[in-house]
Amino acid sequence: MPYEPPTHRVERSIRATTGARVVAGVDEVGRGAWAGPVTVCAAVTGLRRPPEGLTDSKLLTPLRRTALAEVLTGWVTQHALGHASAEEIDALGMTAALRLAAVRALEALPERPDAVILDGKHDYLGEPWNVRTVVKGDQSCVAVAAASVIAKVSRDAMLAALAPECPEYDFASNAGYPSPVHKSALEEHGPTRHHRRSWAYLDALPRWRHLRLPSPREAKAADSLEDAGQLGIF
Repeated sequence: MPYEPPTHRVERSIRATTGARVVAGVDEVGRGAWAGPVTVCAAVTGLRRPPEGLTDSKLLTPLRRTALAEVLTGWVTQHALGHASAEEIDALGMTAALRLAAVRALEALPERPDAVILDGKHDYLGEPWNVRTVVKGDQSCVAVAAASVIAKVSRDAMLAALAPECPEYDFASNAGYPSPVHKSALEEHGPTRHHRRSWAYLDALPRWRHLRLPSPREAKAADSLEDAGQLGIF
């Protein structure tokens, strides 16, 4: 399907209106997975012509994505990755885990960016970062598209490296996302240490439901009910 290549339009606008010199594009991968970390890449590209075929990583074949990532890591002026583990996701919730991973990526850059282009409509970074959110930024903004490809390829490689440890779950193919093989392995073997145990997929696995952890929101609601009971409200 034809698509419009990403441009530097948003980056140029930020530079012109705020005086920012270093503008980083940020994108995440792994938000909807059952296992593995959420991974964020921060990439700074300047205003040079991007490599041919650059777009949102989801629009690329695995082969093309991998080849493009190899080019991008040498083409970007700087980039860094940040991760939040499954354990951190369970403890913090996804929004806070995303922020943690993004801050880790941004703080790992050789030079702190003056502004950040964040894919999507929700600013999960907040202060003190100067953030511009862009819906479908991974398709329209060069820096965000570059970050999306590098993040996806890097996280896929991380999950593939776990395959020998957890062969039944087929992480090399599904990268920790839902799939028939992944679900069957969970039904038979239960979650591994790499799985997010606060997620609702465990509710559908009667044999392993006892391993389900409360999400931060559920834990907070339970604490509120307990406090109300102690105060004699019930």
